[in-house]
Amino acid sequence: MRVLVVGATGTIGSAVAAALGARGHEVVSAAATRGDLSVDLADPASIAALYAAAPSVGAVVCAAGRAEFGKLADLSDEAFRASLASKLMGQVNLVRYGIGRVMEGGSFTLTSGGLSQVPAPGTTAVTMTGAAVEAFARAAALDLAGRYRVNVVSPGWVAESRVQAGLPPMPGIWAKDLAARYVALVEGDVTGQVVSAERSE
Repeated sequence: MRVLVVGATGTIGSAVAAALGARGHEVVSAAATRGDLSVDLADPASIAALYAAAPSVGAVVCAAGRAEFGKLADLSDEAFRASLASKLMGQVNLVRYGIGRVMEGGSFTLTSGGLSQVPAPGTTAVTMTGAAVEAFARAAALDLAGRYRVNVVSPGWVAESRVQAGLPPMPGIWAKDLAARYVALVEGDVTGQVVSAERSE
């Protein structure tokens, strides 16, 4: 299968791309600055151009999207706007613009995050947009039933990121273990699911 991986140069996305490639899938990588193709998730026109440049895609995985951290009183209008445009509407538009462009019977696998269900102080925008991605996927899966599958992976703290921050890797999930959750959704038959991936077994 030809799979478009958005965010393919990040910690999660690169692991997903590698895992899909190892399974024999043809990976088309897209990212803001590197990859086979470039895309700005906050720009709908950029998403449309991405699909024009990547025909005959059977599945889309998004491991990208930015949301701003900060306490509610400190978050500006721009911080909320940017979070909604990238983390939420970027992924929504990957699905919307993919209708009729991704091959029928294909799938969209999006990314939220553990904070969507268990928020912490200073994560209002991150929690809000992640939770909205999950709600969108559940509803979109109903509207697209029989044509496309729509699912979400909700990662915990990636172990590699913890190490980069000077913390022990656990509790966390290694990127390769996290990637397996994405691969299972691409290759499976479920839809409207949010798969929690908090830690490596």
